Amino acid sequence: MQEPRIVKFQQDSVILREGEVYTNMFKIIKGNAELYTGYQTPTESILGIIGEQACFGEIGLLLGKPSPYTVIAYSDVFAMRITGDELMDFVAKNQRNIIEIMRNMAGSMMSMRLQIDLLLEDLQSAKSVQYIDLKERQREARRAMREYAIYSGLN
Repeated sequence: MQEPRIVKFQQDSVILREGEVYTNMFKIIKGNAELYTGYQTPTESILGIIGEQACFGEIGLLLGKPSPYTVIAYSDVFAMRITGDELMDFVAKNQRNIIEIMRNMAGSMMSMRLQIDLLLEDLQSAKSVQYIDLKERQREARRAMREYAIYSGLN
């Protein structure tokens, strides 16, 4: 029996888990999702919030490699599942999504760069201060990413 093409993920559910290999890609039809590295660990960092028409899971589908991030349903998410067998047809019919995938990858790289810069700042300040509240730093980063997503029209 073939898997359903449109799948629903409940709010707060894990859609993809960092470090695991997934052979499907997803295109959000309705809803929003958050992308994290180090989800529920002391090094948790939010990479961004994605919304309708955004795709994720392309690393596993294209390269067969583990997901570099965890995807959490920020709201109920309805997503189109794209398998390897459907990829060429999807690319032909959804050329704008390919540009969006490239933008998402570029945005992820920029977010990771921001996280690296914040870490370097913390390490520099740690030379004079013995205690850094990492949880508060994570909350600040999450708030900043959510505000960016809200004001940039991603929701």
